[in-house]
Amino acid sequence: MTETSFDKVLVANRGEIAVRVMRACDDLGIDTVAVYSDADKHGGHVRHADEAYNVGPARAADSYLDHDAVIGAAQRADADAIHPGYGFLAENAEFAAAVEATEGVTWVGPASDSMRQLGEKTSARETMQAADVPIVPGDTEPVESADAVRAFAEEYGYPVAIKAEGGGGGRGMKIVRDPAEAEEQLESAKREGEAYFDNDTVYLERFLENPRHIEVQILADHHGNVRHLGERDCSLQRRHQKVIEEGPSPALTDELRAEIGEAARRGADAAGYYNAGTFEFLVEEAPDRDAAAGERLDAETNFYFLEVNTRIQVEHTVTEEITGIDIVKWQLRVAQGEALDFEQDEVTVDGHAFEFRINAENAADDFAPATGGRLDTYDPPGGPGVRLDDALRQGEPLVTDYDSMIAKLVVYGRNRTESIARSKRALAEFDIEGIVTIIPFHRLMLDDDAFLGGTHTTKYIDEELEQDRIEAAQKRFGETTLTDTEGDETAYTREFTVEVDGKRFEVELEERGEPPQTGGDDGGPSGAPTGGGSGSDTPDAATGAEGERVTAEMQGTILEVTVDEGDEVAAGDVLCVLEAMKMENDVVAEFGGTVRRVPVAEDESVDMGDVLVVLD
Repeated sequence: MTETSFDKVLVANRGEIAVRVMRACDDLGIDTVAVYSDADKHGGHVRHADEAYNVGPARAADSYLDHDAVIGAAQRADADAIHPGYGFLAENAEFAAAVEATEGVTWVGPASDSMRQLGEKTSARETMQAADVPIVPGDTEPVESADAVRAFAEEYGYPVAIKAEGGGGGRGMKIVRDPAEAEEQLESAKREGEAYFDNDTVYLERFLENPRHIEVQILADHHGNVRHLGERDCSLQRRHQKVIEEGPSPALTDELRAEIGEAARRGADAAGYYNAGTFEFLVEEAPDRDAAAGERLDAETNFYFLEVNTRIQVEHTVTEEITGIDIVKWQLRVAQGEALDFEQDEVTVDGHAFEFRINAENAADDFAPATGGRLDTYDPPGGPGVRLDDALRQGEPLVTDYDSMIAKLVVYGRNRTESIARSKRALAEFDIEGIVTIIPFHRLMLDDDAFLGGTHTTKYIDEELEQDRIEAAQKRFGETTLTDTEGDETAYTREFTVEVDGKRFEVELEERGEPPQTGGDDGGPSGAPTGGGSGSDTPDAATGAEGERVTAEMQGTILEVTVDEGDEVAAGDVLCVLEAMKMENDVVAEFGGTVRRVPVAEDESVDMGDVLVVLD
């Protein structure tokens, strides 16, 4: 590949990762283009970009996931390249191929063929096996029946993991612990795979009960150079979603981390991989390890390949802090044809870093995501060793259409002890009011013996951490007064945004008008909330039926409707399955009755407060 030079890059993402990529472009003297949905017209990534284009409605499928709209925006902006960030289209091989086929536009990422090879879990396992990278015992062939699941369990034992071909982050994975669960969990895994990844193919693995989650950052260029940048420990998770990441791992010996790093390099080389990527591994925790005595997992410990993330990771910041290597800038340089200018033995890990995901979630309420609010106060921390990746600013409303992340707090120290001390200071300084966050949970973890000792595994939060400790931390450190942005009249300023043919322009006017007063049927704001859950028996215009309305408690997509009009249901029966915040949520009846109306259907996007089912 010959070297080229980008003048303008479109970032096909939103929020803090879009801003992060744009800052790397700024450092390289590259202009940036943002895309945004109707929900993100005032997003931080839009403000940061040199120009911005609207790509559709709030629903991600109609905007950020619309291939033609995103590529069309790049062509209209005369962008040289598209950087996908993470999430949305970042691991979509079809989209990558479409960008590769677009004249004059470069894909900032691995080749679409490599993404297909490593993105589909069965082919990735086969590639790793050929490269002598250890894989979890399991099948590489798709599984079609519950009998096949039970036969697998007879050979390897329970529990068994059913995993979606294109899955990741726990999405599309179901655990079978006894024969009676096989059919239900198989169907659920296939349904999630179809909903999330447009692929209902699933396969089987032995489920590791108590692993550590270790991942290795890879950089590779078009000239055959492959480097790994050390490992990150991502073992602190809730429902397979990472909460705190750190590097290097407090649990590994140098010998074991070297083995895992070299396994990742072999795997990347075997797949012909280039650009940035992450090879994830599960390490079997020794049950008798005495971490308090300083004992670490050595080279005799079993570790297994889990998956490849063919993109930048949320937690790439940890590696940047301990290696001094700007991974996003190297993504752009590799895409321009540059060769890596450092050897493997020149990669050094210096110090220790943590990343705390500052999510708008209530850890005391099973990490439930916030359904609204505004950043009445947003005063981030500073000082030595503190980095903040964010996009929102004080006074702005929380956009709940996509994910719950507000910011990422990254803290560096000369060693783990100093990094923990600085993290305590930074989290105590972080002042957010108006929106619930998991900062209280992070502060709890920094006084938690298992976390401080590095003995926690991926099961710690879900199965071992006492709920009353989480609730006590939320009461002690949490914000209790939350704002309601419904009918908010404070958004009118002297800065106005206009769109001309879909392109965004900022206009400043000396005058400002009063907010329009639009009335509902009762004279109140027309957008007044209708309430969540069950309990309203007023007639509903959308359904044309009286009865108890079961409403959506958050924005999401209907994966399955399990009842029909006229059905009799009992309290606790599942009415429908709602996907929100990357998880399946069963919507259940709070009482028995007859189904009068079902105004929603599968694959339909719903907003908080929308009526899902009417019961009588």
